[in-house]
Amino acid sequence: MAEAYIVEAVRTPVGRRGGGLSAVHPADLGAHVLRALVERCGVDPAAVEDVVFGCLDQVGPQAGDIARTSWLAAGLPEEVPGVTVDRQCGSSQQAVHFAAQGVLSGTQDLVVAGGVQNMSAIPIGYANHRAVEPLGMTGGPFSGSEGWRARYGSTPVSQFHGAELIAAKWGIARADMEEFALRSHRRAIDAIDGGRFDRELVPYAGVTADEGPRRDTSAEKMAALKPLVEGGRLTAALSSQVSDGAAAMLIASERAVREHGLTPRARVHHLSVRGEDPVRMLSAPIPATAHALKKTGMTIDDIDLVEINEAFAPVVLAWLKETGADPARVNVNGGAIALGHPLGATGVKLMTTLLHELERTGGRFGLQTMCEGGGQANVTIIERL
Repeated sequence: MAEAYIVEAVRTPVGRRGGGLSAVHPADLGAHVLRALVERCGVDPAAVEDVVFGCLDQVGPQAGDIARTSWLAAGLPEEVPGVTVDRQCGSSQQAVHFAAQGVLSGTQDLVVAGGVQNMSAIPIGYANHRAVEPLGMTGGPFSGSEGWRARYGSTPVSQFHGAELIAAKWGIARADMEEFALRSHRRAIDAIDGGRFDRELVPYAGVTADEGPRRDTSAEKMAALKPLVEGGRLTAALSSQVSDGAAAMLIASERAVREHGLTPRARVHHLSVRGEDPVRMLSAPIPATAHALKKTGMTIDDIDLVEINEAFAPVVLAWLKETGADPARVNVNGGAIALGHPLGATGVKLMTTLLHELERTGGRFGLQTMCEGGGQANVTIIERL
């Protein structure tokens, strides 16, 4: 049976909005992790068969196939192509899936998967609301579609609305979400101070550590914030941070490992993606995780570590309620509430951290999942070697 191995994985520190990475061109952010990945692996970059990157809001400096542009900006061989994918917040996790599937199919041997996003330069959803005046089309991706309106009516479609729906459906109190968010910051600070991210980071533009965690935050400060939606439970403190960053990993076949003298660090054990209610949007990790465990014959207790993206606090808390996962194994080094969520890069960023933490703790299986626009969720299970 064919195998897809993770050989190396790196990421930039995550810059906060307007922070140390905000003025960096996205192609240069991507180029930085690509150069670092090639250098660490010691592989001939001309042997790479494709570069698959995740990125949202592909306009301006993020347009024109940022995977290809980043590879060329890194000074790497012109004969290596690149492709950019958009599965919303799961874009670079999907990039890993495409890379691994290429290897598992036997059609490719060395593929780079990664992602990049500069949210400071290009705000979230910017591409959704660009009017196409010559065609007489305005508004976002849902408002003008007759088919969408016939199926879902005029119900608001937004991540904030979806997060509020989850909090209400699963009965998650604001105080519980604030406790979770505070724990995310404290875990992230402990990880930074303990040097747990040092091996996976490639500092850039003077940024040497993740900029998001707030050392001065407290339950009292969180409780004083106004809701994002009038009458709602969600506040900025319970949401992922607007961020900038990039990440990349090398996926290799058994033949490539042998021929290039590589040392695999993990194998891809499972890949899947599922969808559900696109209006609630953010609860898809629940059925996606159930689907993945059923397909693999595993239980949640077989999983040593979990990375589930903290798009909003209720996403993770609802998932915990439904799966029965041990919170002590979930986002052990903090999550996006503290560390940030550079949209197109987050999938590989999380998997990079998951790989390194499995190695640090001696765990065997790690599961990663994240909510995505359109009511989707990827699930990846990796096995440390």
